[in-house]
Amino acid sequence: MKGFLEGLKLRHLLDTTAEVHALTQGFCEVLCPWPARHPLMSRQRTKEVQHEHHYYTLGRALGVLAWIAICCVIREVFL
Repeated sequence: MKGFLEGLKLRHLLDTTAEVHALTQGFCEVLCPWPARHPLMSRQRTKEVQHEHHYYTLGRALGVLAWIAICCVIREVFL
């Protein structure tokens, strides 16, 4: 039986623009929670984000971790 990360190759992580865009989109949606004034995504980009949903979810999780880090820094500096 192979290990869980046996077939994982780090060089394939974020190697396409669709993956990078999905990660960035998820991160920015959480870090900046108010709605955008202008729709930035074309139909092609929307399909790319839907196809690379796991990167989008990872970006959202990183955004939550960034907010936690920001809150910890504010707490240490001001309280």
